[in-house]
Amino acid sequence: MIGRMKLIRNLLSATAALVMPCAATTITVVPIYEPLSMHATDGDDAISDVGEALQATVMSRPMALSGAFPEVLVESMRTPHPLPSNNPNYQVQETNLFVLCNIDVSALMREDELLVSFDIRNLTIPIEVDLTTRQIIRIGIVALRRTLAEYQTPQPEPLNVRVRITGAEGDREPLRDAGVEFSMPGTPVD
Repeated sequence: MIGRMKLIRNLLSATAALVMPCAATTITVVPIYEPLSMHATDGDDAISDVGEALQATVMSRPMALSGAFPEVLVESMRTPHPLPSNNPNYQVQETNLFVLCNIDVSALMREDELLVSFDIRNLTIPIEVDLTTRQIIRIGIVALRRTLAEYQTPQPEPLNVRVRITGAEGDREPLRDAGVEFSMPGTPVD
């Protein structure tokens, strides 16, 4: 009797192990734009959306994501990004400005808008990153707009976005005005 119960339990466990992967959520490969530092390189990038040449850039990389879209897209912009190199003198371990500078990024979809938060409460800009907090926020907003533009292209309805700068206390309080609101157009269905 005990042997039979053990056999049944093992069969149930094996069946569950086979069925579980089939019940997984959808995984989608999408481009995520990130604000990247170009420190320890010899280049600057003229970021037209920001209006100046900086030792930073906004680039995309593919990511396989699951979860609530577009929230997961926004939060994925803060993924660590070591930059591979063929030069042994390039020793940079991290290039994503959100990660480098401890800026948390979160998103919440409300009824008619996507609420994005750039939390600068724990912000620290490494000495090798020659950017101001305001420049980093502006580059982050460019990355956000480009990420959402890719997502929004096939969507039938526009997406209203509100970016808030949170954690701006004390001498950082003036940075609250760096938040923006914008609308990403959809592609109307005829």
